[in-house]
Amino acid sequence: MPAGRLSNASPRRTAALLDLVFPPFCPVCEQRLGEGRRDPLCGGCWEALERIAPPYCRVCGLPFSRLPSSEADPTRGVDHLCGRCRRRLPPFAYARAAVRYGEVAREAVHAFKFNGRRSLAAPLGDLLAAMDPAGFPVGAPGLLAPIPLHPRRERERGFNQALLLARRVGRAWKVPVRADVLVRTLATRPQTELTAEARRANVRGAFALRRPELVAGRHVVLVDDVFTTGSTVTACARCLKQGGASAVGVLTVARAV
Repeated sequence: MPAGRLSNASPRRTAALLDLVFPPFCPVCEQRLGEGRRDPLCGGCWEALERIAPPYCRVCGLPFSRLPSSEADPTRGVDHLCGRCRRRLPPFAYARAAVRYGEVAREAVHAFKFNGRRSLAAPLGDLLAAMDPAGFPVGAPGLLAPIPLHPRRERERGFNQALLLARRVGRAWKVPVRADVLVRTLATRPQTELTAEARRANVRGAFALRRPELVAGRHVVLVDDVFTTGSTVTACARCLKQGGASAVGVLTVARAV
């Protein structure tokens, strides 16, 4: 079909033609998606995502894994802290993640961040939006702040994955999203290459608060893709608290366990 006729076709017909010429594949298992399926993940991979449910640390959200998920009692662990949080509480009031950072979640996040699969922002963001913000320990948030990328890295990637996720959540929760609250001042090494101790050193002094007037007295939730050691969100939460935020929460798609 000539380009002019394609541009005049109905959206449904255009989508069908594009699927025929460029059949969509699941970014995780590379299985061809079913005809008309708009979700970028296949059904099998979507179901294979390991949802996080109580019991978990009431501060950092680390799942308590002594019981299989099928036997976990939602009332257990509500007032419990993990060993790390007992030793030293982080500057954020709580952290919550939708799924464990297992094989499927890892492949999906990598496809989203590094392979330009921006369409994954919708299903991954919806995992976060499905949480009830009214159930957070300090109540519903007043502002969502995506973890910033260094300008050079954002130019290379073409987008900030945390901002795309935050926008999806903000629309669902009707909470404002501000990408200008924090700024990344140092072009740090990728955290995936580093040990826990090196991660903490890598982000030391890497963030600064740009708009303190937006966070003073407000409950701010940081949004990112993965919580691994917590070094990045800890550094950002510290900036927000120093700027007068009444409370800081953390929301990520996945949590390393």
